[in-house]
Amino acid sequence: MKPSFGRDLTTGSIPKHMVAFSIPMLIGSFLQTAYSFVNAIWVGQFLGIEALAAVTVSFPVVFVLFAIGMGLTLATNILVSQNFGARRMDELRKVVDSSTVLTYSLGIVLTILGEIFAPAILRAMDTPPEVLAESIGYLRIFLLSLPFSFGIFLLRSMLQGVGDSKTPLYFQFGSVLFTTILDPILIFGWMGLPKLGLNGTAWATLISQAVALVILITYLRAKKVPVAPAWPRFNHLGPITWTTLRIGVPSAFQQSLVSIGMVMVTGIVNGFGEVATAAFGAASRIDQIAFLPAMTFGMSISTLAGQNLGAGHHDRVREIFKWGCLFSGGITLIISGVAVAFPEALLRIFVSDPAVIGPGISYLHIVGACYVLFALIFVSNGIINGAGNTLMTTVFSLISLWVVRVPVAYWLSKRMGSVTGVWYAIALSFAVSLVVSMGYYFSGHWQRSLKRRSPAGPATPNPGEMFGHETGEA
Repeated sequence: MKPSFGRDLTTGSIPKHMVAFSIPMLIGSFLQTAYSFVNAIWVGQFLGIEALAAVTVSFPVVFVLFAIGMGLTLATNILVSQNFGARRMDELRKVVDSSTVLTYSLGIVLTILGEIFAPAILRAMDTPPEVLAESIGYLRIFLLSLPFSFGIFLLRSMLQGVGDSKTPLYFQFGSVLFTTILDPILIFGWMGLPKLGLNGTAWATLISQAVALVILITYLRAKKVPVAPAWPRFNHLGPITWTTLRIGVPSAFQQSLVSIGMVMVTGIVNGFGEVATAAFGAASRIDQIAFLPAMTFGMSISTLAGQNLGAGHHDRVREIFKWGCLFSGGITLIISGVAVAFPEALLRIFVSDPAVIGPGISYLHIVGACYVLFALIFVSNGIINGAGNTLMTTVFSLISLWVVRVPVAYWLSKRMGSVTGVWYAIALSFAVSLVVSMGYYFSGHWQRSLKRRSPAGPATPNPGEMFGHETGEA
């Protein structure tokens, strides 16, 4: 029986589901990135290079903390999608209760730790002295939004797990619109409010996230949506909490590895001065656009795989993989072509200083040419995560970042005497990550952990049955 809410992804056309489910998420991601771009324009064009550099060095720290929350809520998405696919509604409620307690507790703890250690972390990143004080002030205000952001991550993951990608879009649109309006008011002190400068963007984020979370929770409870948060039944916080942590901790660790890698790489870039930091920040904005389809389809693939594996429809996974490669890889390839062909025009949206644009162009020529590799990584990782095997994708991140990107970035930039060495290291890490992720996916080993965790139900086929005896083909 089909549910009266969400979207059943276990029957019907895979490409149709993938497109229909992904488009609202992609629009939401573009909305968020559009706000980020508007914010970068306010900062880069009106507040100067120092303010842009302050945001650039603060962002990886924020992203590390956000990544931990997103990693934990990925476990929620996996468990919600699997239980929803199998129509185990009581288990679904247990996941909601457990994840609510875990996510908000984590958000509060990380906020406190971030407030305490922000100055030490920014100094350890070799932040240029001329932007250190401004970076600390901005970061400490921004961190106050962490618990509210975690709450939004959680609700979005649960709604997407039941196949509802539209409701998060509507509320995200309202939040982004509100923040976009509030940003210049607080930055420039319009309407009689104090002129807060760069800190105004952090306060705008904090206020909008808090308002959006309260309204979204109120809406879901009024609609009696099964994943609406409520006061948890603490007898649920037993085995299901352990399961959530078993899947979520590797995922959070994986996400934080990526983010800590960003911190380390940003630290290496900072060593080449304020201009290099600003160039890296401006070029990273282009990355955000290029990565959106990959990350969106990765989330879609994870939910599709989770629901179908929960329902025992293992034969549909190969089709999910095929269409994921076509959609994610194809769209990203077009974006890559634009980034490589018109790098200066894209960079001038955010910065006008010729000294900054030069290394930015070099970045897009090297890293931009490899965007499609990043897109394909998210296809295979999406299916592996959908099966709940987040430990292996964590290992892939460990290899990509800590065996390749960080050490090669340090060694090559020193050997070349140029920040360009960092750009080559980032591109190489994409290639290595793709090889290990695809190799593991085609081996079929990720199904073994799924079979051990799955409740009684349809048997998991062996890799030969799963892939039509094509597991060795690329």
